[in-house]
Amino acid sequence: MKTYSRLFKSALATLLIIFLFYALVFEIRNNLPTEYNIQIGESHTINTTFPFFLSFDETIADIVEIKTINNEASNFLSNEIQLKSLEKGTKELRYNIFGLIPYKTVRVNVVPKTYLYPGGQSIGVRLNTEGVLIVGIAEIQDNMGVRHNLAEGNGIRIGDSLMAINGEAVENKYHVIELLQNSNGEEVKLTIKRDDKYFDTTIKPVKSVDDEKYKLGFWVRDKTAGVGTLTFFHEESKKFGALGHAITDIETGKILSVKDGEIIKSKVVSIQEGKKGRPGEIRGLFYELDKPLGKLYINSIHGIYGELINNISNNEYLKPLEIAYQHEITEGPAYILTTLDDNKVEKYSIEIVKINNQSKANTKSMIIRVTDPKLLEKTGGIVQGMSGSPIIQKGKLVGAVTHVLINDPTSGYGIFIQWMVDESGIFDKYQ
Repeated sequence: MKTYSRLFKSALATLLIIFLFYALVFEIRNNLPTEYNIQIGESHTINTTFPFFLSFDETIADIVEIKTINNEASNFLSNEIQLKSLEKGTKELRYNIFGLIPYKTVRVNVVPKTYLYPGGQSIGVRLNTEGVLIVGIAEIQDNMGVRHNLAEGNGIRIGDSLMAINGEAVENKYHVIELLQNSNGEEVKLTIKRDDKYFDTTIKPVKSVDDEKYKLGFWVRDKTAGVGTLTFFHEESKKFGALGHAITDIETGKILSVKDGEIIKSKVVSIQEGKKGRPGEIRGLFYELDKPLGKLYINSIHGIYGELINNISNNEYLKPLEIAYQHEITEGPAYILTTLDDNKVEKYSIEIVKINNQSKANTKSMIIRVTDPKLLEKTGGIVQGMSGSPIIQKGKLVGAVTHVLINDPTSGYGIFIQWMVDESGIFDKYQ
């Protein structure tokens, strides 16, 4: 009897392992999302495959109507569930193996339709950092010929930000110089920010033999500027999004912390064509500096965001476009809006080659390839300065260009527009 019991348990364990392996393969192949965003008035169909079954709480009927689709042509091992949105809200669906063993929970968000004006305009970006960024470390030689490495000796690294000296917030690099000279060589307390954490350290400045000024042994930067592309703006809130990726320091690679900044008009003056192993570049000229287009408040890994203060127009679109969520995007033809040497927003055809279903924001949501002969002739594909160019498919705004593939300038990455909308703060997330 014990033998049969052991055999039964062994067989059961083997079956469970097989089906867990099957579940893993199923998820890898189908890349199951953990969230569906369905706009009010629209439907979405979920395909399930044996041994998976969907279960849900009856309260889900508050936001969606669920219908099982009987498709005689479909495999008997598969099942289709249609979700028809009714009211704004969030509920959960659960994948269960054999309908018994919990496997994965999926959120269903019914959200209002979102309309944005697509961008494509070339913009200049000016950013002032919060505190000053430490971009280099150097020894200081005093009047006695002694060399001091104050930064390294006190745990300060390249990429840290100096936020305050003796409790006084640092405004810019000139303010740092002023505070150090006023110290008269007395020990000062530095407040340092590293990533999202703060710490204090005390250093006694050294008077340099080179210029007789007190120094701490590091170089700092407090501002940056560059050219990019506007992705969208929202008429009601006046909020905008651009670039699709962060502005980072050219030397340290660190994301710059924003104190304030602005976007301004930019005119394309030249284009360096992209080649294999060498990214191309759009070179722009800022103009109307006294009339900035908008204020910059957020510099995140998923783009830059702020509010418009002057009107901006798009010659291609006089009306806003509805956005598409990731489950609505398909592989195949699309186009981007961008500005080249004619300084006019134009459409250029691309192909969405691959879609990476994502449960959290990432700048590499999809792989795209330029197919437009005119764009390939002018730029060789995707070049620096085109980051933020909106991607449009089937009449909806689906994403933005973020990166070029170094070894293939005709191809690159794009970010889902839903991640940029979330980051912009246009609407509250649906909880």
